[in-house]
Amino acid sequence: MREKILEILSTIRPECDFTEDVDFMEAGLLDSYDIVTLVTNMEITFGFRINGTDVVPENFGSIDSMIALLEKYGVH
Repeated sequence: MREKILEILSTIRPECDFTEDVDFMEAGLLDSYDIVTLVTNMEITFGFRINGTDVVPENFGSIDSMIALLEKYGVH
């Protein structure tokens, strides 16, 4: 799962290093437009729909927070 998320992130922002242990939003690696693109790509890749109430910066600030979101939706 981690590898697929990294692959999605690298297609959105190939110039960024998403292996760093930082908040991607606070570090400026992702912006709100990137989150929309990320949500769409995650839905397609993992085959589920993300509820609009879950599209908040806290769920996309790190790989671990994205994995937690996926697990919430039963994706393993």
